[in-house]
Amino acid sequence: MRVPQFLTDQQVVFETVPHAPSYTAQKLAKHLRVSGRQVAKSVLLFGADRYYVAVLPAALRVDLAVVSERLSVTVRLAGEHEVVRLFSDCEWGAVTPFGHLYGLTTLLDTSIASDTVIAFEAGRHVEAIRMICRDFERLERPVRFSFARPYESPKRSRNRFSR
Repeated sequence: MRVPQFLTDQQVVFETVPHAPSYTAQKLAKHLRVSGRQVAKSVLLFGADRYYVAVLPAALRVDLAVVSERLSVTVRLAGEHEVVRLFSDCEWGAVTPFGHLYGLTTLLDTSIASDTVIAFEAGRHVEAIRMICRDFERLERPVRFSFARPYESPKRSRNRFSR
């Protein structure tokens, strides 16, 4: 698990928070008793022979069309086997927001303000890290733009018999 050691080496103030096992960012928010907007989820993307780590609030989704347009390449969500291969020092399916530790470009959504305290998975499904986003940005130097969108709620079907 590289992230806690990396942050310690960089003399960054952070807090390690143990929690019940959580395999999604929304579950992490529930275990930490915070809004899904305060948890930063990391999503692995692939495009044009390169991988990217997209960091955004847990309550939102990556708009692949916007990312593709901004990067001038078609991107897709990476598969589980790709995540496991690239993040081999992490637990199965865990992606950290520090893409540069893995030779990857990191994208950060503009909806996460620099002065916000963010929580994120640190490579284990039972441990989160809390730190100020400004410190994350200083260390990671992510490409910042707006690519997070709300999940679309299912449309209510109306038939001719409903009133």
